[in-house]
Amino acid sequence: MNTNIPPGFRFYPTEQELVNFYLHNKLENTRLQDIERVIPPIDVYAVDPWHLPQMSGESSITDSEQWFFFCPMQEREAHGGRPARTTPSGYWKATGSPSGVYHNNRMIGVKKTMVFYQGRAPLGSKTKWKMNEYKAVEADTGIRPSATPKLRNEFSLCRVYVTSGSLRSFDRRPAGIESDNRRLTEASSSMMAPMVAERASSQDSSSSGEHRNNEQFGAGAASTSTNVQMFEEADLELLGWF
Repeated sequence: MNTNIPPGFRFYPTEQELVNFYLHNKLENTRLQDIERVIPPIDVYAVDPWHLPQMSGESSITDSEQWFFFCPMQEREAHGGRPARTTPSGYWKATGSPSGVYHNNRMIGVKKTMVFYQGRAPLGSKTKWKMNEYKAVEADTGIRPSATPKLRNEFSLCRVYVTSGSLRSFDRRPAGIESDNRRLTEASSSMMAPMVAERASSQDSSSSGEHRNNEQFGAGAASTSTNVQMFEEADLELLGWF
């Protein structure tokens, strides 16, 4: 593939950008020519992962760590069945639980992580190939916290990458560039309250007023963590996306 990408270019999309811009435009059939030059539509489950890099779009075909694709919904999935994740040489296996992708405190998508195993289940050998599969949430269900998220299954956005034991380009965005999703994740972390309390107790030179402020902040973070965690567990268990 011939590209006009200058030397040194790196594709650094956040999860928020992947769902809110790229996947949204694909689902709405808008800007398809531009979008598919960057992220092409490919059935990633029909191809072994080591063949995918050469099939990627202009933005990542020269990358050595990660590649992006739009994966169409399978026919069996359209009829209510589970998607087939078996390739010619192995299979993709889900790991962990689905997690939400947020924008402006609203869930806009759901992420599922998978690992590729070479061989036949259940005796396959785990490889370094991994994938994040993103699906968008219907706009109306994402707005109401009490509503069960309804996924748009026409296409998912897949980020395929190789684990290397070091920071990947997905984690190396330039300093100062932060997404709303990352800030929400930090705020909703169950570790936030203990960390704040520990920092407050270690600052011997801080005043009593500062100490009270830290305690209040820690309590607020703990409350946020509880609410977001309850929301995710209640809604993601009902998705049936396993």
